[in-house]
Amino acid sequence: MEQRTSRWRMRPEERRLILLAGDFLAAWLGLALAMVAWGQRDWLDFSRQLLLERIPSWFYFLPFAWLLLNVEMYDMKRAGRRDETLKGILLSAGVGLAVYLLVFFLAPPESLPRVGVGVFVVASALLTLLWRNIYITVFTSPEFLRRVLIVGAGRAGSTLAKVVNELTPHPFEVIGFVDDDEEKKGSTVENYPVLGGWDVLLKTIEEKHITDVVLAISQDVRPELFQALLQVEEMGVEIVTMPTMYERLLGRVPIFLLQSDWILRSFVDQAHASGLYELVKRLMDIVGGLIGTLITLVVFPFIALAIVVDNGRPVLFTQNRLGLSGKQYTIIKFRTMRNNSENDGKARVTLENDERITRVGRFLRKSHLDELPQFINVLRGEMSLIGPRAERNELVEELQTKVPFYRARLLVKPGITGWAQVNFGYAATVEDTGIKLEYDLYYIKHRNLALDLLILLRTVGTVLGLKGQ
Repeated sequence: MEQRTSRWRMRPEERRLILLAGDFLAAWLGLALAMVAWGQRDWLDFSRQLLLERIPSWFYFLPFAWLLLNVEMYDMKRAGRRDETLKGILLSAGVGLAVYLLVFFLAPPESLPRVGVGVFVVASALLTLLWRNIYITVFTSPEFLRRVLIVGAGRAGSTLAKVVNELTPHPFEVIGFVDDDEEKKGSTVENYPVLGGWDVLLKTIEEKHITDVVLAISQDVRPELFQALLQVEEMGVEIVTMPTMYERLLGRVPIFLLQSDWILRSFVDQAHASGLYELVKRLMDIVGGLIGTLITLVVFPFIALAIVVDNGRPVLFTQNRLGLSGKQYTIIKFRTMRNNSENDGKARVTLENDERITRVGRFLRKSHLDELPQFINVLRGEMSLIGPRAERNELVEELQTKVPFYRARLLVKPGITGWAQVNFGYAATVEDTGIKLEYDLYYIKHRNLALDLLILLRTVGTVLGLKGQ
């Protein structure tokens, strides 16, 4: 029975694969339409001469470029929302056209096509939008959602249920809770019923066609429950712990729900990356640092002039920050705040609409141009392209007393961009700092080259969307 009822109830990775396949098909259809529009009638036969001689080879790589432009749209939370889908596709089309126009005007005259690329971008955008709306209509319906039972209706379980309720559309159906607390039986937690104790677990799974069980118990599991969970696994039902499910849904580590010894018991081992990864990442840092430093030298005269005219000198701003293993280094940025903005010597976080920021500084922060000189720090090895945001020693000393595991972010080099930066932005409160730390620890725990590439691609969207502060 279980196999029959759960066949079409898809996991997030299966949904992502379906999205990718549909986007790829839409891009290739867009390419075909572009070829027809570019060559007009004499191209409709798609002869060997046409395909191999008249069309440049790079044109066939446009579908892959389109998928890269849409990389942010494979976040399953965004993929299920029509407004986010429309915004993301329009941004991808705009970025694609802008980049090509830049290349087109820099290239020799008559060396690059206009109609073919223009039609490809427009056609791919429209076809992708059509496909994505079909996906939202069909694959986010209840028939395709996993059915989840949460074991434990305490703080961890209720937090997970609250997270699910706040996500639109819901990533799965929460059928209810199982909890041995007699006072909770028959009640509701976050609008979901507590169906009974562990003794009804197997019966509930069969009757409700449960596909996944989330273990949300912080203390030791009772022997009776442990035996029941083994039987659940034998039934083909997937069992996952609450912290793991939290990470899957939000891309964050639930720091406020973890035991105080979590860092030593679990995280330290997971935070170690392979030597090959560290080598490749350092090579990426050197190449990226060289390119970034070159860009900084090109734009430096213009930004420097704007800063001096707006608020005088100095142009550059230096400050001590904590790097890998808590070692101090001097960060370099374009100055965006007024001189003597901290006369009392007290370190302060940057707030939204902070009055200390100059007019030019506000634009530099929005566009992230103020961070360009940090590529020098990357070349020195003090920073990486990707990592947690570097903080001042005074703020770290203060925040580590308020936010659990805060110093764990010092296990890797700080970065110009990072998982927290592309997902959350700046933190103005202790609560915001906790959320950012959850993203930082998720990155440290799961970092790999694929995640680094994703962050770099998403950073482009953040910069072009002027989402800085």
